Amino acid sequence: MTAAANEAPLWQPGPDRIAAAAVTRFQSWAAERYGAPADGGYPALHRWSVDELDTFWQAVADWFDVRFSAPYESVIGDRTMPGAQWFPGATLNYAEHALRAAEDPLRADAPALLHVDETHTQVPISWSELRGRVGSLAAELRALGVEPGDRVSAYLPNVPQAVVAFLATAAVGGVWTSCAPDFGARSVLDRFQQVEPVVLFAVDGYRYGGKEHDRADTVAELRRELPTLRAVVHIPLLGTEAPEGALEWSALTSADTEPVFEQVPFDHPLWVLYSSGTTGLPKAIVQSQGGILLEHFKQIGLHCDLGPDDRFFWYTSTGWMMWNFLVSGLLTGTTLVLYDGSPGYPDVSAQWRVAEQTGATLFGTSAAYVMACRKAGIHPGRDFDLSRIQCVATTGSPLPPDGFRWLHDEVADDLWTASVSGGTDVCSCFAGAVPTLPVHIGELQAPCLGTDLQSWDPAGKPHIGEVGELVVTAPLPSMPIRFWNDPDGSRYHDSYFDMYPGVWRHGDWITITERGSVIIHGRSDSTLNRQGVRMGSADIYEAVERLPEIRESLVIGIEEPDGGYWMPLFVHLADGAALDDDLRNSIKQTIRENLSPRHVPDEVIEVPGIPHTLTGKRIEVPVKRLLQGTALAKAVNPGSVDNLELLRFYEDLARKRA
Repeated sequence: MTAAANEAPLWQPGPDRIAAAAVTRFQSWAAERYGAPADGGYPALHRWSVDELDTFWQAVADWFDVRFSAPYESVIGDRTMPGAQWFPGATLNYAEHALRAAEDPLRADAPALLHVDETHTQVPISWSELRGRVGSLAAELRALGVEPGDRVSAYLPNVPQAVVAFLATAAVGGVWTSCAPDFGARSVLDRFQQVEPVVLFAVDGYRYGGKEHDRADTVAELRRELPTLRAVVHIPLLGTEAPEGALEWSALTSADTEPVFEQVPFDHPLWVLYSSGTTGLPKAIVQSQGGILLEHFKQIGLHCDLGPDDRFFWYTSTGWMMWNFLVSGLLTGTTLVLYDGSPGYPDVSAQWRVAEQTGATLFGTSAAYVMACRKAGIHPGRDFDLSRIQCVATTGSPLPPDGFRWLHDEVADDLWTASVSGGTDVCSCFAGAVPTLPVHIGELQAPCLGTDLQSWDPAGKPHIGEVGELVVTAPLPSMPIRFWNDPDGSRYHDSYFDMYPGVWRHGDWITITERGSVIIHGRSDSTLNRQGVRMGSADIYEAVERLPEIRESLVIGIEEPDGGYWMPLFVHLADGAALDDDLRNSIKQTIRENLSPRHVPDEVIEVPGIPHTLTGKRIEVPVKRLLQGTALAKAVNPGSVDNLELLRFYEDLARKRA
């Protein structure tokens, strides 16, 4: 991927686009009011945002007119990580800001949400409707005894009811937590049992891939195994009657009530997100109302450049942090596109069809989807009217160079392509979209504002142009305030601050280039270390999966007891392909020519499939543990894997090699 460093930009914003970007206007305004640099463009603004961290975040709060119902004593009370204190003394409410557009008479009847399902029926919900439903449900939650700090859980797909339930929870000061209905009962209980919810919103089932999936038995099990529940709200997506003792959604949301927003401290919990939990119980990550509010205002309003005239579509489920990020598009008055369905039904063009139908201006998806479209040979720009799309953003894994080229060639040649990288841990991006900077193939445009992103060597020294650990050396408002059930903070500390005390280590390999862009090489906790040379798995996947015969791959490096190093490459083949000597040689030649001879695997092994987390990321560390002889029950948390049976192949392989 580093070979792209000498290429000309794939895309360059024109002068008009740069002038119109919110980040340009913010910089000029902040130069007058807060001493930001008036010249030097984004690099100068970024430098100022990390050098003058307090002033920058004060400027963000001012620019976006954050409503503090009680004033703050300082911007940062304590900069120590973990445990930084933001805006001590301040009170506010996230939901109040998310529904603010409804206060504008000119916007009240405009769509806040556009819901689309697999039939491609489009259902709009106006700002005034959304505000009324949230107000009604918030009043009912209070009547049920929900108080600030109580946990409210949801087993829902990406439908308007999920947005309403979340905003009502935030309005009363409750703590939201959600799982998608394709999660099995054990996966949900691994998460919800940790936080002891008092209310559960649940569907009777969902539609996916042209089929109905009943979830009545799963919901019944959740009710049995969550003894803290005081109420269950039934949402009949499949049209069934509410089970005994459950409340009807329609009865709780029909009053069109003016919402009352509980004013809570800046660091009051907003939601609990979960890590993948592949090697144990998922980490229950708590983020604050104020921290998310400021971080998402910055990210969506400045980096994504979204405002009231935009339509924001990101393909996601409620079990992934990108759903939470998508909902925050409401903060900037942006219309959200909620797609509930399979990404590939009835065919691989499904997401492009939704983007066309809804007039999406920012379309977010996964790098894997882009590469699947490329392999399928589709032509979105030819077959769909995508003229409103200003940006296609990708995350989940690094977008390979071929993905950048395909988007440019097959969607639009004047397309802002934003590969972004962050994490559930901060529910935001460390690096990615900047509307005023060029896009270079294989690279994220720049570190985000207020993010002191660096690449460190093992000694803790920053370097440029070299692969190193992704670290953040100053606090971000959306960093976790804590993990749930981690009373002494030890699990939180050990997750991010163990290697470099006082500095956030994320667990990714990155290169920061001389021009300030960022290249992601994959997870550092599953690092390949061959002959003393460290490499990221993402580089190998990018090279191998260019081959049409390879559907997906997984590479693992195993340190052996005799001092040797075994590096197998597992391949899931495309339909009709066969792993013969010709394909093996082609794979090895591709890696040798695109990377180096050191990257060539010791073996290429066909597998029935590649295992993933429930949010679609390849599982590398548990597979490594299996290949080292760890029993399946100890190597992986079964509730975190999309297909546990696939892991038995690797367990059997380890047994045969022993």
